[in-house]
Amino acid sequence: MSFETFAGAQSVFLWSAFILAFIMGVVVNKTNFCTMGAVSDMVNMGDFSRFRAWLLAIAVAMLAVIVLEPMGLADANGAFPPYRSGQLIWAENILGGLLFGIGMTYGSGCGNKTLIRIGAGNIKSILVFFLIGVIAYFMLNPFPDSDQTLMSLLFYDWIRPLAVNVGASQDLGTLVAKDNGETARMIIGGGIVLGLLIYIFKSADFRSSFDNILGGLVVGLAVAAAWYVSSSISIDVPDEGSYLLGQYYEEWDMLAESEEGKPATGAPLRPQSFTFINPLGQTVGYASAGFDKLLLTFGIMAVFGVIAGSFVWSLVSRSFRFEWFASFRDFVNHVIGGVLMGFGGTLALGCTVGQGITGVSTLALGSFLALFAIIFGCAITMKVQLYKMVYDDASFFSALMTGLADMKLLPAALRKHDAV
Repeated sequence: MSFETFAGAQSVFLWSAFILAFIMGVVVNKTNFCTMGAVSDMVNMGDFSRFRAWLLAIAVAMLAVIVLEPMGLADANGAFPPYRSGQLIWAENILGGLLFGIGMTYGSGCGNKTLIRIGAGNIKSILVFFLIGVIAYFMLNPFPDSDQTLMSLLFYDWIRPLAVNVGASQDLGTLVAKDNGETARMIIGGGIVLGLLIYIFKSADFRSSFDNILGGLVVGLAVAAAWYVSSSISIDVPDEGSYLLGQYYEEWDMLAESEEGKPATGAPLRPQSFTFINPLGQTVGYASAGFDKLLLTFGIMAVFGVIAGSFVWSLVSRSFRFEWFASFRDFVNHVIGGVLMGFGGTLALGCTVGQGITGVSTLALGSFLALFAIIFGCAITMKVQLYKMVYDDASFFSALMTGLADMKLLPAALRKHDAV
């Protein structure tokens, strides 16, 4: 998709994000596609249907990337954020994933679900949005009149030195076959996709669930379409050639006639797909700057799109209703959830969608680490909550030990309570 001007190309870039996110918002609301709900069903009821829907979204997005990338229609190597960076921030992926998984359990859903709930009238989720956004913003941007961020103050000095340089890229293909990473990615990715599809559709219950199939398929296709759109929009410059948006920004002084219309930063113009933690921070920054159009990004438009799509579906289905905190404890839980998701999602480089689907679709090792940590953080938190609810004398430690025993991570002899 080539355009004659940067403004025209950027407009399509931004509105594509909104439209794809709008569709996602409609379908996620309709089908109740929810990653926290998927883990809850799996842990508490032994029902894997929504978990399979999540896996279907992963399989579809991964298949799209391994097909589109060799054709030059998707560029995961130059992505924002840099999923395939040669610097494997494994400790941040794991710690961030754990914090995020715990946070989404307390906050009644992940970043995407928070937007869905806002669109459906849930006022509690506005608080979660605000907390995630403020923390995500200051994790990456300095405080006023300072050069310090939350990341530099709380984490950077002790956690970043743990990062490991794995070479040119951390994607599984390059790690296995450094000299032929593209072919290895196709083989490994194809194998993972095939295995996932077999597991997903061997369930008769899942095959008979229209909503679960629709939710997984549409979310996966939306992630795939975002990769394609963000990697394919370019500007044709006479006598100079064709430039992707990010490339044009880097050569702005040479290619553009003036500074008019130049975005505030260039990184968010790079190829990308859906993620919802950093964009919540971008949205807070955009609002605090008086809605300066130069600060608009793909992520901000995606945030607006999901909320709008969810709102429209809630009106069509007559499910829109205002919801407030049930108690002070409910309020505190949502505060804890928002704070942990803000820190965790930024550290992990994404959320259940950003790392769990978009990042994993690139076969980045760090994305898999973050995904597993998110699932574990969510699952063990639910186990602790369950045992503390069932047993009046249960402490956090005893509930934790019992939950770990339930998950086969500790010997059964160490459990403190009978299984529920």
